Amino acid sequence: MAQADEARAKKIVGGSCFVCHGAEGESSSEVFPRLAGQHWEYTAKQLENFKSGKRKSTAMADMVAKLTPDEMAALGKFFEKQTAAVEPPKDADLAAVGKFIYHKGNKYSGLAACASCHGAEAKGTTSLPRLAGQYAAYTETQLKQFNQRERTNDNAVMHAITSKMSPLEMAAVAEYLSGK
Repeated sequence: MAQADEARAKKIVGGSCFVCHGAEGESSSEVFPRLAGQHWEYTAKQLENFKSGKRKSTAMADMVAKLTPDEMAALGKFFEKQTAAVEPPKDADLAAVGKFIYHKGNKYSGLAACASCHGAEAKGTTSLPRLAGQYAAYTETQLKQFNQRERTNDNAVMHAITSKMSPLEMAAVAEYLSGK
């Protein structure tokens, strides 16, 4: 059964996912998230959220419209098995600021450390995304969307967190995570 699920996932990836996310979840552009190494449960949940409309994206809603829950799980498991890419940050100084904020937060603004939920290695959990190795531009965009309440499918905690983040902190954390 697992082999059949993986074969089905590969067929779906080869039919549409690869255009934006790459054949192995490596992503073709900083606009699209890297899915390689992401927890399968998290990926399946995001696919379901796109399908139900809880997470807004016309392009993704169209892509997932015909997927079944089993196919969403199979896609998640396929991408979880892939090796996550890691590249050094483009701006080491900015990444150093991001490392501090990610691990310690900002006591002056009341910003909690990102690591307290996403883990010291930024590998996430079954319900929280892997952030390690994600494109900086993509992560920064997601943080801004949470702050502007444009991203509403995940918990309200991220709304509270991002409301305490400056644009510099968002960019710094995103830059740090891109090289993890």
